[in-house]
Amino acid sequence: MKIFEGKLSGIQYKFAIILSRFNELIGNRLLEGALTCLKKHGYSEENIDLIKVPGAFEIPITAEKLAGQNKYNTIICLGAVIRGDTPHFEYVAGNTASGILQVSLKYKIPVIFGILTTDTYEQALERSALISDPEKDFVKSTGKETGSGNKGWDAAITAMEMADLMMKL
Repeated sequence: MKIFEGKLSGIQYKFAIILSRFNELIGNRLLEGALTCLKKHGYSEENIDLIKVPGAFEIPITAEKLAGQNKYNTIICLGAVIRGDTPHFEYVAGNTASGILQVSLKYKIPVIFGILTTDTYEQALERSALISDPEKDFVKSTGKETGSGNKGWDAAITAMEMADLMMKL
């Protein structure tokens, strides 16, 4: 049996990161996690483009525009949608997830869903923990690397693995 799996090392892939400015503190913490992870794995800033958008709802159309340029191996989407007292959360979270999926399928490149969808601001803070010491926070778990509590780190790991896997398939 032949097994295909993405690795975290190898070719220097090109990444786009789309960052929602809404819930800016959370987004910036996710971005810090993603960039710390990518840099730890040898990626230079010249292989990473950062695109900032007003909110999560604007991420899918931005991802589609970038995917259509055919210059990125993977697109990482970062942001936070936090439940409020109105049904706005369901519309934004659901449609953003659906839009990101559609872009990935249409252009056949990984578009990583690194958007927190939480009930509270405190939950969002927990899932975007600051990575103060990358060496200490670098954890091995069942052979896969994770950043302790930062979903931006996790999104970057997924992006690297998927970029490599797509090249192998």
